[in-house]
Amino acid sequence: MADYRKESVNDIQALVEEATFDYTMGDNDEALRKLGMAVEQDPNCFEAWHAMTEVHFSQKKYDEALAAAEKAHAIRSNDVHINTSLSRIWMEKGDKKTAEHFGAQARILGWKDQLKEQAEEKEDT
Repeated sequence: MADYRKESVNDIQALVEEATFDYTMGDNDEALRKLGMAVEQDPNCFEAWHAMTEVHFSQKKYDEALAAAEKAHAIRSNDVHINTSLSRIWMEKGDKKTAEHFGAQARILGWKDQLKEQAEEKEDT
């Protein structure tokens, strides 16, 4: 069972990576198809939801981007990048107050990451 689960996770990760490549090559439909397959297999795949957010955002499909971002945020609310994405989406949708909330969250998380890195650097010296 453990080998099957590991294989399944690898398959999902491969789908996300292929979708990311498709997106960078301009094939948004194929990217979204593969990301849809990934979240079908694992509805808690943060990376797939976040990638889906970015593909929809690039197409100015803000409602779809928001739906995907909210799923990603529910999985990993302490991620700098999804908070930044949510801020960008809300700004495009015209809700400056909500955009500022998520922007502030992203900055706080970024500062925490910086402090952690500085502490780790001090430990190494």
